[in-house]
Amino acid sequence: MLSLSSFVTENKKLFLLARRALLGVLDILLIILSLNIISLGDITGDENFFNSISAFYLSGFAYHLLVVCIVGLFIYIVTGQYRNLTRYIGSKSFYEICIRNTLLIVFLYIYNINFALEIFSPKNLILFWICINSLSSSMRILLRDLLLEYISSRSTKPRVAIYGAGAAGAQLCASLKFSGSCKIKFFVDDAPYLWDQTLDGVIIKSPSILKKSKHKIDKVLFAVPSLSRTRRLKILTDLQAYGIPVFNIPSLEDITSGKASISTLKKVEIEDLLGRESMPPNIDLVSSGISDLCICVTGAGGSIGRELSRQIIKNNPKKLILIDFSEFNLYEIHRELSTIKNNSTLIVALLCNTTNFSDLLQIFHENRVHSVYHAAAYKHVPLVESNPLSSIYNNVFSTYFVCQAASEADVQKVVLISTDKAVRPTNIMGATKRLSELIIQGFSEKSSEKKINSNEPEIDNTVFTMVRFGNVLGSSGSVVPLFRKQIEEGGPITITDIDIVRYFMTIPEAAQLVLQASVLAKGGDLFLLDMGEPVKIIDLAEQMILLSGLSIKNAENPDGDISIVTTGLRPGEKLYEELLIDADSEPTIHPLIFRAREKSIPQNVLWPSIKHLQDLLSKNDLSKSLELLSELVPEWRPNKGS
Repeated sequence: MLSLSSFVTENKKLFLLARRALLGVLDILLIILSLNIISLGDITGDENFFNSISAFYLSGFAYHLLVVCIVGLFIYIVTGQYRNLTRYIGSKSFYEICIRNTLLIVFLYIYNINFALEIFSPKNLILFWICINSLSSSMRILLRDLLLEYISSRSTKPRVAIYGAGAAGAQLCASLKFSGSCKIKFFVDDAPYLWDQTLDGVIIKSPSILKKSKHKIDKVLFAVPSLSRTRRLKILTDLQAYGIPVFNIPSLEDITSGKASISTLKKVEIEDLLGRESMPPNIDLVSSGISDLCICVTGAGGSIGRELSRQIIKNNPKKLILIDFSEFNLYEIHRELSTIKNNSTLIVALLCNTTNFSDLLQIFHENRVHSVYHAAAYKHVPLVESNPLSSIYNNVFSTYFVCQAASEADVQKVVLISTDKAVRPTNIMGATKRLSELIIQGFSEKSSEKKINSNEPEIDNTVFTMVRFGNVLGSSGSVVPLFRKQIEEGGPITITDIDIVRYFMTIPEAAQLVLQASVLAKGGDLFLLDMGEPVKIIDLAEQMILLSGLSIKNAENPDGDISIVTTGLRPGEKLYEELLIDADSEPTIHPLIFRAREKSIPQNVLWPSIKHLQDLLSKNDLSKSLELLSELVPEWRPNKGS
């Protein structure tokens, strides 16, 4: 059987004509009804009411009524009365109806100059204007609501509750009603004075209703975009306990900028729960080290390098050089940045291996690079453990050659992106990052000596510095994408140990803090980022399951959806991470950035050892390479299986 929607689709022109004809007939009937209503005042005093009506029409009123209907219909057609879609009728349509009927009143006033009919007296014309506007608007609102109710009754759309009975919630409700994409069951708000009132005909309830109605609701739409992150976190954590999927509306910034509409819904992710209240970056601090300068990012296609590039281009560098060895990753970030409007930065994407010294030197020289943010590294712990030779060479010598090329090309600043795994490392990745830090320190000392011994001490030496922080949410090495994939596949979620904890920070916040820390660098300093409170990985896994609208399968709930299993610590993995080895940190002008100076290796020991390590790697001598690495990084000892 052909549905109404199918019929409309296949007979669009016929449907539009029928719709307009129906509305035209309706308007004629409303004009007749309105004129009859105001005429009743002239005949209701008569004892025989029906005889009076007949006499009234026989006296010539029917002729004038016909003229009014024809002229009114003509005005409505010419002014576009029937182009409005009934389901989207709103306040603007009411004002347009009033204007059209005002034109009709003006005609009737002029028309009555010749006929002097009591029915068209100024008093009656005002009454007619009020009456026809009221009837026309009411009838269209009724038709709209009947149509939307029909669409809603015929749909199998999800049942939703809107959290937030404010302006954003009202806009979302209206948008969803018009689209017919959801069945809105009720509003939820934590303001008691709103409970049991209605908004656009939808009842407002206490948040406690969700616990009782969780089987009657498919989604909760969180419509409080201006709420602080702390307050949002508390509400989202409470909602999570009900096991109902929660969706966010876009931020006010995205709505006002046109990036998203009020009805663009995004599922609440774990980042919304782990993220903390962000601190706006010091624009002047960041801009002073980037604006109108040539900036280079190595590993620009990786998670950290990509976000660094996004943040850097916001500060209008003269040129941004993107270096990556992955063709696809480089293409993606170059394409993304190239689509930014109203930006004059020259973006250069270079496929280059950062262990190629001659290529780096040429790039830095030809482009007169001012600052290099070195984010290129192998960082996936298990893969680095199983590929030690290539990983050591890539991580250590990419840093060495970047520093050497920067020094020879008179680059002003080199910033190494380090990791908390460099602190008392238990894996090869951490050991290579710690050695990279030692190389940065070595080049910083070498740069200082070069300036002291220079005949031109006014020339600035290259500043070598490093920023150390923990895990970032959503990075390629983070557990979050892994857990998300395991949930999509039906589980189980695998964790290495129930006691394992990690620091977490959002990628944008980490990138912003890196850029601000680099401006504070004096040379050889180590910057630490305040990572907030550590998070137990098992708690993270449980929260992600609940956010997905699923339940945890365990001994207490054997019929749950997703189970969590432990697999044991991986080679080189430890239960918790640290940010300092043995130095004390001191505050900077930024409350989330701290400065420290770790112990270094004397240059007369470091540089010969680096050369010796290069020779051992070129000979594929794994055991001696690991032995030398452990000598340079005494906090680390290779596993027996390495």
